[in-house]
Amino acid sequence: MKNKNQKRSKFSKQQQQKNNKAKKKKDEFFDDGTGDEYSDDDVIDSDEENGGKRRRVGVEEKEEDEFEKETADERRIRLAKQYIDGVKSSIKRRKEEEGEEDEEGEEEKEDERDSTVAKILEKRHLEESGRTRRSIASKVQRPDSEEPSRVLVKHRQSVTAVAISHDDMKGFSASKDGTIVHWDVDSGKTEKYIWPSEGVLKSHGVKDPQGQVMNHSKQVLALAVTSDGRYLATGGLDRHVHLWDVRTREHIQAFPGHRGAVSCLSFRWGTSELYSGSFDRSIKIWNAEDRAFIAPLFGHQSEVLTIDCLRKERALTVGRDRTMQLYKVPEESHIVFRASGSLECGCFVSDDTFLTGSNDGGIQLWSILKKKPVFIVKNAHPLVPTKDKGTNSEMLPNGHHDPIENKSFKADSACSTAHSWVGSVAVCPNSDLAASGAGNGLIGVWAIENENRSMKSLFQIPTTGFVNSLAFARSGRFLVAGIGQEPRLGRWGRIPSVRNGVVLHSFKLS
Repeated sequence: MKNKNQKRSKFSKQQQQKNNKAKKKKDEFFDDGTGDEYSDDDVIDSDEENGGKRRRVGVEEKEEDEFEKETADERRIRLAKQYIDGVKSSIKRRKEEEGEEDEEGEEEKEDERDSTVAKILEKRHLEESGRTRRSIASKVQRPDSEEPSRVLVKHRQSVTAVAISHDDMKGFSASKDGTIVHWDVDSGKTEKYIWPSEGVLKSHGVKDPQGQVMNHSKQVLALAVTSDGRYLATGGLDRHVHLWDVRTREHIQAFPGHRGAVSCLSFRWGTSELYSGSFDRSIKIWNAEDRAFIAPLFGHQSEVLTIDCLRKERALTVGRDRTMQLYKVPEESHIVFRASGSLECGCFVSDDTFLTGSNDGGIQLWSILKKKPVFIVKNAHPLVPTKDKGTNSEMLPNGHHDPIENKSFKADSACSTAHSWVGSVAVCPNSDLAASGAGNGLIGVWAIENENRSMKSLFQIPTTGFVNSLAFARSGRFLVAGIGQEPRLGRWGRIPSVRNGVVLHSFKLS
């Protein structure tokens, strides 16, 4: 039977080859030497006024068929060639606009263009991979006092988290009242995420409340968005990590597992791996694409407050136990950094440099090579006491090193000590530009000097309210701040006159 089937298949192949040869002989008029075959329906004659040119309809369909047959390696090569051609054309266009006339020969022009393309590609690759940093801080100009900050979104209660998509076009914010808002950076148009019913939530994985918790709380404390802008993750007091589809703004999955409130979230760049930190002192890793739990991480002796990730399989966490911990997931190890005071927040500057804020109003710069900060800015957000006789309040100078007690601060002062807690820090991705926020009425913008392992104050932005979250645009052209009447994780202080919302501060780059 096998021999008969083989003979039949050989006969059919031979017959098909003969038919193809016969077709080629009949259609020699339409043969353009490329081996493509077109029927009469694929050819449309244009008007004689246009020169009697022939257009062939169906060429695009033929090209699509060819692309479908190509392998993954061939597709990568084709896309790489297209990308290089685009870079070359942009270089040529720029030289034409600048009016540069090359008197060199064609070969020398081509060699110079290739070297320029190679330098541009190498620079972009290093920036995307995080192995080099952009010098943006020196280009940022102090914003004009006449140009007020733009309020993008208004919330009923304090904003707890903000995030920006990687294309700097969309933003996300959440507040203590459970509201999740998706907004456009340019137009300010907002769209709310609607929480589904209890039945739908249970079908998506939500478990019944346990312990003293009687009802599910919708209060959101953290959110994060993937690099491709497809998934949004939120977490809060209900002890679940909720996954949303950004395109449809629908709830698609809930991850149970934490025994305490979910206080922080972060997606690893370029992947769908999600890291969550909780008041139960644990960190958990999830996969948003597969809707699956990956692994737990332990090490903190108290609540986990903030978490951050870059491209590597590493997570940087800050806990209420006065430690910052760097988890190396593939090695199944972690490094503990101990601070002299209580840390409130932290983030990556690069793979081996970190930035934290503490409750004494200071910010610290860390290196992976040392267990203690390499640079400390004391009183970066000093306490601002209100005098009893209604006189103007005095502020300690930035970087002042004298202890607060020497400035006759009173315990019954109208300004609570919580106003000086640095509740949020942020770094513009792959750059030397950083920002810090507290409740003392200022957002500090800083330049991180990598060579000297130090920080320099660029300017301060007046802001009323508690700055609970900060997010830089990847271009460095604006900074988004989540403002609230209260701190993000409690009610240690309150400023009733503040309007809860999201404020955008624009920067001009020289």
